[in-house]
Amino acid sequence: MPAARATGAIALLAAVSAHAAHGTTYILLPAHSSLTYTFTQAGAANHGRFNTFTVRFDPTAGRLTVAVDMRSFDTGDSQRNRILGGKDFFDVARYPQARFTASRLTRTATGYRAVGPLTLRGVTRTVVVPFTWRIADIDNRTVGLLTGRMTIRRLDFGIGQGQWRSTEWVGNAVTLRYALQLVPSR
Repeated sequence: MPAARATGAIALLAAVSAHAAHGTTYILLPAHSSLTYTFTQAGAANHGRFNTFTVRFDPTAGRLTVAVDMRSFDTGDSQRNRILGGKDFFDVARYPQARFTASRLTRTATGYRAVGPLTLRGVTRTVVVPFTWRIADIDNRTVGLLTGRMTIRRLDFGIGQGQWRSTEWVGNAVTLRYALQLVPSR
């Protein structure tokens, strides 16, 4: 490794260590982050994303909080959006926000597990959120990269009322994927 790269790596490592030692809280860079989901409808995979959400993460204190504006979802299909936003699915008029707050954070062989309550559509269940976390230098800026995926069962949260409680047309499993860039808050 050339001396300049080694010096840069040491400086970055020192900066990361200093942040960790002081319990730095990281906040979301929305323009560089994504929160997407995949579900099965009529046997085909369908994709969507949430466009507005916040994340606060303090790796030292073991705190992770995520709030999602449920009205910001988009499947790329206006008719499907109208149905999913309605009373039988997300019911965004009554439940405009989903929220996760970690009550426990543990290190695993492949990254981390955050365990805590997820409130979605007015129903709260304990979930496990697996993720990887690393510090990187992007465009001369120290950022944290939090990535992962998890699967929830939509019916556990009351997503699918009336005829939509059946999994004949819409599967129960919903896979969430998150690729987040976070920066130290000031």
